[in-house]
Amino acid sequence: MRPDPVLGSLRSCSMILTAHGSADPRSSAITHAVAERVRAARPGLDVRVAFCEKDSPNLRDVLEGLDAPTVVTPLLLASAYHARVDIPAMIAQAGADVIQADALGEDPRLVDVMRERLAEAGVDPRDREVGVLVVAVGSSRSAANARTSTLAGPLAVGTRWSGVQVAYATGPQPSVLDGVEMLRRRGARRVVIAPWFIAPGRITDRVAEIAGSAGIAMVAPLGAHPLVARTVVDRFDQAVAARLAA
Repeated sequence: MRPDPVLGSLRSCSMILTAHGSADPRSSAITHAVAERVRAARPGLDVRVAFCEKDSPNLRDVLEGLDAPTVVTPLLLASAYHARVDIPAMIAQAGADVIQADALGEDPRLVDVMRERLAEAGVDPRDREVGVLVVAVGSSRSAANARTSTLAGPLAVGTRWSGVQVAYATGPQPSVLDGVEMLRRRGARRVVIAPWFIAPGRITDRVAEIAGSAGIAMVAPLGAHPLVARTVVDRFDQAVAARLAA
């Protein structure tokens, strides 16, 4: 039997790792660092970096002139505006042979990274006086916020913390300060903020200012952790497998 050229080309897809984009250079640096992690995890995979806005190269520009099947793989935690509207519109406009992978979502490996960030900051899982406030960006899409809110349960597993609460830096309630108050009402004498962000930027800086003014510690974002890169590779593989099965 002759090999199917369509299947063969799909198995050799390249990746466009696509982040939100930010005026803050730290965000771009993390995106490129994640891309390097992906290349190390998948030698031979052509990995390019693109951004939806505020940074270059823009996804529209990277999509132009593609001559091989490509998977646009969002370096995004939530399936919100960029993943559901912005990126699909750019792909449609380009008219390229492109597959879009899913956002990273509330993957258990990313929860493990958050646990690691908390441990690096000296947060003891056995400390009953600690309350952990997971702060996400927030979305106008209620379903995305509902999924983000599910992070509290898995993060609390195996700990003795007085509570884990999800709050939002923008948009929906509870706000950061509301979340702090909720944890204190549950008995937390020490609140620690865990940002549900891949990279630092202007929003995380604003959260840090709120934390600092309230005397609250804040740990690092997820960053270019190997488990972040592994989750990206899985989303890429899932997208290719779904196309092959179609």
